[in-house]
Amino acid sequence: MGMSDVIANFINDLLKDGSTAELQRSELASKFGCVPSQINYVISTRFSPERGYIVESRRGGGGYIRIRRVRSDPKLLIMHTINAIGESIDLSTSAALLQNCVSAGVLGEGAARLMLSAIGDSAMKPVEPAGRDTVRASVLKQMLLATL
Repeated sequence: MGMSDVIANFINDLLKDGSTAELQRSELASKFGCVPSQINYVISTRFSPERGYIVESRRGGGGYIRIRRVRSDPKLLIMHTINAIGESIDLSTSAALLQNCVSAGVLGEGAARLMLSAIGDSAMKPVEPAGRDTVRASVLKQMLLATL
C-alpha cells in the first residue's frame, strides 16, 4: 500500500462516523513522514467534489483543512451528479462519480459496473475519439435519469 493510500485511509477513518474532519497539513505530514504537498495531493485527488466531499482550506499559522462528506437525499444526489457531468466527461471522472453514488447507497455495485461498461472505451470505439467524451456524458446522464 502506497503512502497516498495510507493517508487517504487515515482521513476516511476520521470521516467514518459522518462527522467533519479538521486537519493540519503540517501535522499530517509529520505523522506520515512526508511533505505537505503530498497531503495536498491526496486531498485533491481522493476527496474531491466528484467523490462527494467538500473541502475547505485556510492557510497560514492557524491554518486547517476541513473535509466533510456530502450526504443528501438519493434523488438530489443523482441530480447533482447529472449536473456535475456537464456536456462532456472522461472515463476516470465518470468512474469517480459512479463510485460516489455507490458509496452513498444510491446505486448498487452491479448497476454502476453496468453503466461504466456502457460508457467505457470499448463501447465508445465506433465514436470518433474527439466525440467520445460528449457521447459518454449524454449516455451517462440518460442512465442516471432512468434510475429516478
